[in-house]
Amino acid sequence: MHASRPVRPTDPTDPLTAVTDPPLRLLPERAAALLRSLGAPPRLAAHLRLVHDVAHELADWVERHCPELPFDRAAVLFGAATHDIGKVAHTGELSGPGSVHEEAGRRLLLEHGVEPEWARFAGTHAAWTEPGTGIEDLLVSLADKVWKNKRVRELEDLVVGRLAEASGRPGWEEFLALDDLLDPLGAGADHRLAFQASYPVHL
Repeated sequence: MHASRPVRPTDPTDPLTAVTDPPLRLLPERAAALLRSLGAPPRLAAHLRLVHDVAHELADWVERHCPELPFDRAAVLFGAATHDIGKVAHTGELSGPGSVHEEAGRRLLLEHGVEPEWARFAGTHAAWTEPGTGIEDLLVSLADKVWKNKRVRELEDLVVGRLAEASGRPGWEEFLALDDLLDPLGAGADHRLAFQASYPVHL
């Protein structure tokens, strides 16, 4: 699963490029450049890299398992890489609860020239039941839960529904297939949590 991930010799103090074992994929360059330009806190950068890596696994799986379900892969990966970018301005929500960062992040992305259809994930990653939610939004939301092995049945059922609708397979079959993916993904949560915690909240 991890053999083809890009690993570059980089500064180990930079969570965006640090070499890890197993290796974490690098963020899309556009997202990484934006985080650097905004002076993103190290812990936020680490979190976004982790969620992006899980989103990559989810996108790969959907393409293999359900090719009948069209989705914008690049949007999912960018969305996962920037979903919490509003915490640049609301750093208290890096170590505590809060949702102010969601709309703030969407506005911030728009201000920096990100297209509305890609900026939306900053505002939708915690609102998967809203009307108009697409499979891309659901995958970003799912990645933001599974990276730490949090299972949310309501969210997973929505993903299963999209899979079943596209594939024609029964919902129970799609649920079992998704569960077979999420269990091993969740098993890496301790490693991910340790990676995130190794970086400070503030620069």
